[in-house]
Amino acid sequence: MRKLRMGMIGGGRNAFIGGVHRIAANMDGLIELVCGALSQDPENAKASGRDLFLNEERIYTSYTDMIEKERGLPEDVRMDFVSIVTPNHAHFAPAMAALENGFHVVIDKPIAFTLDEAKQLQQKVSETGLLLCLTHTYSGYPMVKQAREMFKNDVFGKIRKVYVEYPQGWLSKLSEKEGNAQASWRTDPSRSGKSGCMGDIGTHAAHLAEFISGLKITKLCADLSIMVEGRALDDDGNVLLRFDNGATGILVASQVAAGEENALTIRVYGEKGGIEWAQQEPNTLLVKWLDAPTQVYRAGANYQHLYPVASQNCRTPGGHPEGYLEAFANIYRNFALALTSRNDGTEAGNNAFEFPGAAEGVRGMAFIDTVVASSAAEQKWTDFVV
Repeated sequence: MRKLRMGMIGGGRNAFIGGVHRIAANMDGLIELVCGALSQDPENAKASGRDLFLNEERIYTSYTDMIEKERGLPEDVRMDFVSIVTPNHAHFAPAMAALENGFHVVIDKPIAFTLDEAKQLQQKVSETGLLLCLTHTYSGYPMVKQAREMFKNDVFGKIRKVYVEYPQGWLSKLSEKEGNAQASWRTDPSRSGKSGCMGDIGTHAAHLAEFISGLKITKLCADLSIMVEGRALDDDGNVLLRFDNGATGILVASQVAAGEENALTIRVYGEKGGIEWAQQEPNTLLVKWLDAPTQVYRAGANYQHLYPVASQNCRTPGGHPEGYLEAFANIYRNFALALTSRNDGTEAGNNAFEFPGAAEGVRGMAFIDTVVASSAAEQKWTDFVV
């Protein structure tokens, strides 16, 4: 039993998501950051490593150098896994290099830049038997897990309808031309990919719909728009969905909903009732019934009807807010437990293995391709094929 040793690619000074990953990885005391190639700029990479008090010899200026030199270290010193927190276009190459050199991978969503790259990573994971964790953050919330278990246990009967919406307002202006670094790469096709809003947050909404319902999207009809003049990628979109059990759904994602922050909301309805969950009020799950009043489930409460997987992913007593960082940390913890179990030759419980992986990454990239194709074909119903 020991802490797992993590290396990080990207996430240096002034980067947003790198700090989130480090906080999440550190929250349970199961992981320590031992090395990093934190920026493609050598000086920034070195300064960022010193900011984090890394050993000078393990501050690297390229991911290739880091992977090569870490592989050459003694087994009880080298990193166990690498966390990749770069922009989308720089996901595939370091992930593939890590897997080819025997290192497990945690990677920020999306898994890759293209569907073909995603499938290559999935194949490499299958060949090597290594772990790959994809940080679809919202699957880490306790009440999301509770909702999923309720549908898994057929509490509401056959699912009929799924509504999921993800409105943001931060790109309501042409912020990419005003020095906003996050806006700059997320709206750049060469760094973000073929879709902007739908690729960035629409994929989160699609993953959440499938995660909670347990269903798979089989067909969709999409309408993407560029609302801000001068922008290169979509910043707004609407998608009609059909699922593998015959249910229908609606997915809306927008980054030009002026005044909105991060208002991801999902409602799923079965024959006897359904649920509603909102990311900005994540400790609450509304449970709705056809023939009874709506119930309010709360994370951290001592309810007998909370499933173990929900309770085990709560960190504080009822009434103490848990949010984005804790959900992120749940994904890292579950990955760490699975990897530690493997290293020790022991058997972890099922909950320890609950984190998104390569399969979810491939579906995310297929969702982007299908949405773009449908919209380009003037909102044609298009098969969702992986």
